[in-house]
Amino acid sequence: MIRNATHAGSWYSGNLDSKLAGNQLNDRLQSYLDSVPATTDDNTPYPVKGTKAIIGPHAGYSYSGPTAAYAYKSIDIEPITRVFILGPSHHVYLDACAVPSAVEYETPLGNLQIDTDITDVSLHNTAVEELKKTGLFKTMTNSVDEDEHSIEMHLPYTYKIFESKIDSIKIVPIMVGSISAEKEKVYGSALASYLADPHTLFIISSDFCHWGSRFQYQYYKAENSSSPLHLRQSSKPSDITTPIHKSISDLDHAGMKIIEDLDHKAFTKYLRETENTICGRHPIGVLLAALAKLKEQGQHQRLKFVHYDQSSPCKTPKDSSVSYASAFAITG
Repeated sequence: MIRNATHAGSWYSGNLDSKLAGNQLNDRLQSYLDSVPATTDDNTPYPVKGTKAIIGPHAGYSYSGPTAAYAYKSIDIEPITRVFILGPSHHVYLDACAVPSAVEYETPLGNLQIDTDITDVSLHNTAVEELKKTGLFKTMTNSVDEDEHSIEMHLPYTYKIFESKIDSIKIVPIMVGSISAEKEKVYGSALASYLADPHTLFIISSDFCHWGSRFQYQYYKAENSSSPLHLRQSSKPSDITTPIHKSISDLDHAGMKIIEDLDHKAFTKYLRETENTICGRHPIGVLLAALAKLKEQGQHQRLKFVHYDQSSPCKTPKDSSVSYASAFAITG
């Protein structure tokens, strides 16, 4: 069974019946990657040696593609042969994590093979089969899989960054449901051994703050204020002493700092207190839990955000925006 690229032609370019469209998508991704500087802000050269995980956005490429490029530019592709992609569920309620029923994922650049054996699992105990055997992972239907965009938006970038060795790459897509912090720890523990594998990369799919009345979230905190407000379209200009987009950035960066500190408990507390609409909070929580498990084994770790952007700068309560951030993580 093949999962079709259901968001091609709308969320990103790519008429699957046209080779030209695939070329256009390839050129666009390459232009995004070429626009990333040679080094990070702290002068770490790209690609970042030892990168075992990235966090990247999943909005339409015209909005989030340039930010995602920073995450993908971080990947040192040489040792990698398997890629886990963890994305949140936007459309189906799921109090668990789920693996696909498909064995192949379509992209306009070429298809990606899932790390599963469709002939005889007794001969090749692959990652998907191993995860199913834990009893923790459900299997999503292909229609549920195709409705969701959070994993699909990372597929063309995955194909592009590994194009020189694509025949040796297998992927393990995992839909992460609305799970508790305790369940994030359970799934983090289950995935920690894969994250420790030097040949495996984790991609964590998440946008950051979704701000505006259409998202039912208008958190606002003025600079040097201890008390946040929740703005309304009727809010007076005198209520807004710090630009709204600056308040959103401050809110996101507070969460990003906690993620960089690898503090799963503090991240859970931050989300509870601010209710920041980080749609990939549960995949991020699973990553933090997996890293915590490996830290217990004495592994050195570092997580660094390398780029941040917003779809548009909110200036009035009538505006809306989505935030995007990219990061890499090292463990070993």
